[in-house]
Amino acid sequence: MGLGTSNTGLRSGSLMKRFQEAEARRLVEQARLDAQKTAKERNAWGQFATPAALALSIAEYVRTMWNGRKDRIRFLEPALGTGSFYSALGQTFPQDCWESAVGVERDPAFVEAARDLWDAFGLEVAEADFTRLTPPRERFNLIVTNPPYVRHHHITGADKTRLKAEVRQRVGLELDGLAGLYCYFLLLADAWLEEMGIGVWLVPTEFMEVNYGAVIKQYLTERVSLLHIHRFDSHDVQFADALVSSAIVVFQKTTPAPNHEVTLTFGGMLTEPREIVRVPLPVLRGERKWKQLSTGNHGRNTESTDTLASLFKIKRGIASGNVNFFVMPRQQALEKGIPPQFVRPILPGPRSLKTKIVSADPDGYPVLDEQLVILDCPLPVDQIQHEYPGLWAYLEQGIAQRVSQGYLASRRKPWYHQEHRDPAPFLCTYMARQTGNGKAFRFIWNQSNAVATNLYLMLYPTGLLATALRHNPSLYPIIFNLLESIETAQLLKEGRVYGGGLHKMEPAELGRVPATAFLEAFMNAEPSIPHQVHLF
Repeated sequence: MGLGTSNTGLRSGSLMKRFQEAEARRLVEQARLDAQKTAKERNAWGQFATPAALALSIAEYVRTMWNGRKDRIRFLEPALGTGSFYSALGQTFPQDCWESAVGVERDPAFVEAARDLWDAFGLEVAEADFTRLTPPRERFNLIVTNPPYVRHHHITGADKTRLKAEVRQRVGLELDGLAGLYCYFLLLADAWLEEMGIGVWLVPTEFMEVNYGAVIKQYLTERVSLLHIHRFDSHDVQFADALVSSAIVVFQKTTPAPNHEVTLTFGGMLTEPREIVRVPLPVLRGERKWKQLSTGNHGRNTESTDTLASLFKIKRGIASGNVNFFVMPRQQALEKGIPPQFVRPILPGPRSLKTKIVSADPDGYPVLDEQLVILDCPLPVDQIQHEYPGLWAYLEQGIAQRVSQGYLASRRKPWYHQEHRDPAPFLCTYMARQTGNGKAFRFIWNQSNAVATNLYLMLYPTGLLATALRHNPSLYPIIFNLLESIETAQLLKEGRVYGGGLHKMEPAELGRVPATAFLEAFMNAEPSIPHQVHLF
């Protein structure tokens, strides 16, 4: 049977009970197949199975959408897996609603399982990489899928070039190289969906918040009529082994009307959300980040010319490439014979750093229970071999352990010389989970000469703020208190969120946090500074 052709197998017999029995077998097969791969392997493949309850909820939603349509379902699942969506739809739609069903899957083990489960029900299973298939002449009117969540660094350079070219040719859009595989799936599937067809995509919420998602948002607001986005609460992770928060994106392949509105929901389930808002399409097009819209913030002007980026230069901390090798206790470095001029003090990670104010001892090292250092030497190998045998002996261990061939280390000259970072007086944690007191990201006042790893953002005062601090050091505690007083909601709005309530904040995102209240408080706190009204 060719892709998209009529499938009479769906019309034979009473299917409901048979579908339920097959679903029970599918769950057993899913568990068996998942157990055959490690979490790391499934992550590389992007194989995160759709929970049965979620698939049924989506199927019920599709059923309500289909009411009033006279065309029978021609269904496509471009990332079939074991067939969770086909099973859910089969349990939801009566058999006379169906015309054909096709699933595409590239993993041979899953192909075999899906064929064994669903061949008798009429599902055609194609063993193929969906992104390499040529769309058929007869297109589909329903796509429901959970595309593979493969991060960009798991996609080879050759595949990225091919995928970007395919997207460019089919939809005339240019995806960023940081886009995950699910973005390519969504755009390439456009050629498989007929006019007025329905697309339902279970995807990470990342596209709503990050720069590479701009092309996806352009597609959803210009090429199709975006009907509904349901964003799950990040504390309710849909996939136990995937640390991403999820959204269901629903659209119809037709040009949107000028007065079109999009339904945005949040929390609970797709059919019973906790929050519901309607957002005019022009508003959605004008928003850089979409996640806050589901809480009804679209009527407010949240832009501000006074941001933290106008006060600080913000950079990620040092990425050594191998913390276990390059970072060590200060005493251990001395015992290994590493000269003190080739190490720098460095702060421990946020989990180990219990204080919010890091004081310094007389030589600039942080006053902590254990002082850590990071190896950082600019000298060439031959000079180290001749002059510093203790350091060379340690570097030989790194060579034997292939540390020197790591992704970051191999790109440095020499491989044991770290990227430059000056100590920053203020730090913000890069990742955080919201705690019981409502706080997520932590600010640190660093009074030492220690640098920080890439688990922190480093804030360097700039311009007149730097001048004011230099002339009046008593301003440091005021600045720190003001940083701590930034509302958690504002930080969470600018950052991004992953499953389980894990939040991340990139330098540019922290820089976009409005600082108007910050500046007002600063000026009120220090009326004696004659130039303060012109400070920023």
